[in-house]
Amino acid sequence: MANSYDVAVIGAGVFGVWTAHQLKRGGASVILIDQHGPGNSRSSSGGETRIIRMCYGADEIYTRASMRSMQLWKEFFQDAGQSLFVNTGVLVTASEGDAYLAKAREMLARCGVKHDALESAALKGKFPNLSFDLGTIGIYEPDSGVILARRAVDAVAAGSAVASAILAPTGRGRLAEIEARDGARIAAGNFVFACGPWLPSLFPDVVGERIQPSRQEVFFFGPAPGDRAHAPGEAPVWIDFEEGAYSVPEIDARGFKLGVDKHGPLFDPETGERTITLEKLAEARAVLHRRFPGMRGAPLLESRVCQYENTSNGDFLIDRHPDFDNVWLAGGGSGHGFKHGPFVGEYLASQIAGTGVAETRFSLASKSTRRNRTVY
Repeated sequence: MANSYDVAVIGAGVFGVWTAHQLKRGGASVILIDQHGPGNSRSSSGGETRIIRMCYGADEIYTRASMRSMQLWKEFFQDAGQSLFVNTGVLVTASEGDAYLAKAREMLARCGVKHDALESAALKGKFPNLSFDLGTIGIYEPDSGVILARRAVDAVAAGSAVASAILAPTGRGRLAEIEARDGARIAAGNFVFACGPWLPSLFPDVVGERIQPSRQEVFFFGPAPGDRAHAPGEAPVWIDFEEGAYSVPEIDARGFKLGVDKHGPLFDPETGERTITLEKLAEARAVLHRRFPGMRGAPLLESRVCQYENTSNGDFLIDRHPDFDNVWLAGGGSGHGFKHGPFVGEYLASQIAGTGVAETRFSLASKSTRRNRTVY
């Protein structure tokens, strides 16, 4: 006979662990399942750091979701007695007259987010270790920063994740139970598949090309001995969507992180080889040398091959499976979703309970198979 729960959450990435956490806080009996474990190296939530920022251009829904998530992350870390948020500040730059930053200024002011709007001269004075093109402007959020991702996911999971590979459900109507590859069965009142880049292979007919996992490469470069200019307190998180690049200051002596935020080739999260390419390393070094003169010639310390699993436009996919009354799908978060884990957990818990208003932008029906990312 199958073990029975109120909710079974399949996938212990940031969306899954926070959904399980919020459901448990509401009194539900929950089983959290992941075939490789919370924050594993294949997952989109793996890795040392993820950025949390409020700047989302005119997208109020994500600015407010970030604000709510920051509150819940900090409350969780305080209750858990773990300091897994690093207040580095976040700087977003663009060319003078950029519409995204102009709209972001208005939105941050409307939402009451502390920020500084910086013109070219002010940028150079405040961040002397960054090299800016003539006419660059920026928005600086002094209270934003970095979450220690892998450790944070593991902390929210609280050691409760069960290691098991779950088969995709079949049929229609109300799902009574799911089956694991080893034959074990799990019964629940509701099921949440928060499987990120695995959703297309689990549900090819429903999700299919609406989520297209892409190969991404991230690099960690080594500052010189005694160099504190690229550490928190001196260097902020830096993002430039026009350039398609971002950096994270050196944390825990793991190196100065730099990535190019552009979709790579299609990638299988389960079987894909995670070896970096010389082409992408050269691309990252070019950004490093251009924007961080003090890091020229810095050695490569570590690298990661991960994946994005954006939807066609970057909006999240959080919706009921069209064939089942009690099955929910959650994904499409990579590239910007990690920070929003607490918000997603609250949202899904309210949808399952029938107490929340559904957001049409998260619906399956709103997703296309053609890439046209508009959410950054």
